[in-house]
Amino acid sequence: MTKLVTIYGGSGFLGRYIAQRMAKAGWRVRVAVRRPNEAIYVRPYGTVGQVEPVFCNIRDDASVAEVMQGADAVVNCVGTFDKSGANNFDAVQHLGAERIARIASKLRVERLVHVSAIGADAEAASLYAQTKARGEEGVLAHFPKAVILRPSVIFGPEDDFFNRFAGMSRMGPILPIVGADTLFQPVYVDDVAAAAQAALLGQAKAGLYELGGPDVKTFRDWMRQMLGIIHRRRLILNIPFFFAGIMATGFDVMQAMTLGLIKNWMITRDQVKSLRVNNVADPALGGFAQLGIKPTSADAVLPEYLWRFRPSGQYDAIKNSAKNLKA
Repeated sequence: MTKLVTIYGGSGFLGRYIAQRMAKAGWRVRVAVRRPNEAIYVRPYGTVGQVEPVFCNIRDDASVAEVMQGADAVVNCVGTFDKSGANNFDAVQHLGAERIARIASKLRVERLVHVSAIGADAEAASLYAQTKARGEEGVLAHFPKAVILRPSVIFGPEDDFFNRFAGMSRMGPILPIVGADTLFQPVYVDDVAAAAQAALLGQAKAGLYELGGPDVKTFRDWMRQMLGIIHRRRLILNIPFFFAGIMATGFDVMQAMTLGLIKNWMITRDQVKSLRVNNVADPALGGFAQLGIKPTSADAVLPEYLWRFRPSGQYDAIKNSAKNLKA
């Protein structure tokens, strides 16, 4: 009988790549999301009926258990950058993760993969990092044989990292950033999906794996590389943490005063705290090497989707070549 995997958050950035891989491996895939009608694009990942989006609220035991019935394996990809509201850091990344593990243990699910993040630390200044750590603790308390993946910043066609700053570069001659000297080790989304697949197929030992790409650079240097790819010359302006904190406080207050009607899409105080800490995999922990995966370089992937931010988009190279033609 074909095996079944339930992927919580399976329509998100990382989740959809895991769903595709598991469908290609011949598994039935149940994509558990809050809005299944907006996740119908996952169905073509497999044959008719192989991949199905279903409703789930990870804040509710009955909802989590219902979509886990009959599953051989479970993946939790749910995360948030919102510290307020019903789906806040603690509700999603701590209590939600713990709930999934507790119910998976009760239903005797064979394997559990939990996606956390590099920097997860119960003693961290960032609430995001604290709740990620508490989520890990809750998972291991109920499902000791779980595989926990801690990726660095994930990049890929749908990312909110390089795409975001490439979009900002079109707004003027200056590209403002916070934490220019902070180190990052971006990891390709499908490499993280491959790690999850290895765990689901029983090819990875239980434990913690920190996943980073092959290159470590400062935030400033990653932005320089991105600007080179999109053929734009911009002044990269580093905003000191002190001033960034004041700005973030203003944006947070604005969101609170409008009861969330105006979202803080710029930067939050919690993000400023996170940017003070290097986002690099710890070589003392497990990683891609232990999983038999060779991580993909950003150089090989970024041009494939950032070209649309060039001054002339896909025709930019042609226009530049035309300037060199002699009359």
